[in-house]
Amino acid sequence: MTTKRTNSSVGVARGSRHRLKDVARLAGVGKATVDRVLNERGNVSDKTAEKVLKVARRLSLTRVLPTSHHRLLRIEVLLARPELPLIDRMKFEFQRLAKQIDRSVVIQRTTLPTEDPRPLAAHIRQTQCDAVVVYAQEHPEVDVAIEDASRRGVQVITMISDLSRSCRLAYAGTDHYSAGRTAGLFMARMLHDVGPLIVLCNHFGFECHEERVRGFRDALQAYAPQLAIAKIIEGGDVSAKSERLLLKAFKEHRDAVGIYNVGAANDAAGAALRAGVLRRRPIFIGHELTHETRPMLRDGTMTIAIDQNPEHQARFALDVLLHHFGFSEPDAMSVPYRSNVSFRLYTAENIVETSPQRPNDPKASV
Repeated sequence: MTTKRTNSSVGVARGSRHRLKDVARLAGVGKATVDRVLNERGNVSDKTAEKVLKVARRLSLTRVLPTSHHRLLRIEVLLARPELPLIDRMKFEFQRLAKQIDRSVVIQRTTLPTEDPRPLAAHIRQTQCDAVVVYAQEHPEVDVAIEDASRRGVQVITMISDLSRSCRLAYAGTDHYSAGRTAGLFMARMLHDVGPLIVLCNHFGFECHEERVRGFRDALQAYAPQLAIAKIIEGGDVSAKSERLLLKAFKEHRDAVGIYNVGAANDAAGAALRAGVLRRRPIFIGHELTHETRPMLRDGTMTIAIDQNPEHQARFALDVLLHHFGFSEPDAMSVPYRSNVSFRLYTAENIVETSPQRPNDPKASV
């Protein structure tokens, strides 16, 4: 009895002889277009790409074909002040994500030297990308730039600090009011003495800093109304300026029992504390687990670090954009997008040694 070939085996056999030029001829396009579609390089219309894929499947082309076509999606991550440890960590997280995603999604990282809102707003207006993920302070020009971008189809995600009054698509970040209340709760529960508290921040142009201080103050009122904030210092997240202002505050309030650093200048807080101006070692609560805060947690200079989880922020921002532009299943997320990024708490008891290649990468158990 002779064995009859199945249609599928015949198709595979014939497919082995087909080349890109056959697909191009039958699809009515050039070989370069076929190459871009099959290798997912983008810059091809959805209609043309689907036609190419349909022909390639009909010819049983012997290669792994994309299951569907997505146009090239360009995302710009716009950050400022690369010297800050958190910004370095955020850049690293987006760099890592860029290596894991589909080739039809391109992540471009741009770092500005200052946090001046005017050049940042100008950069948003001038971007050629489909979406922008940005860390910025509140400013009318930034709001206008986001509105202009939205009108021309460029979607904006805010991260680290929200711009809740803008028309951004979503916020990818932690609940800063809750983080501030958490700092206030621990300060209230851990202090055995009544005395002045010192707060250090960048400035209140950043919504995240305003919310943290508000949460901190509200928690103190709820859990330890006998404690009071003696001074709030706006040091601009500049180490030298923050250290100088802290030392001045310490001399004015030598009985200070607690320090809450809302912002990035943890090195300045550590240096000021080591100067020995205060009469006793205070409770020191700050933000972010970095190469600066890790040794301070170990030696007891810092009590708690509240980390805002940059890995999760970057992942959530990307997930939102992939969903918005149709790269993920419609039911993968829901609109309006709500940030699900949680902050993490670190003390001397749950930090571990890190790889020397990435000194700012937490790599710690939670």
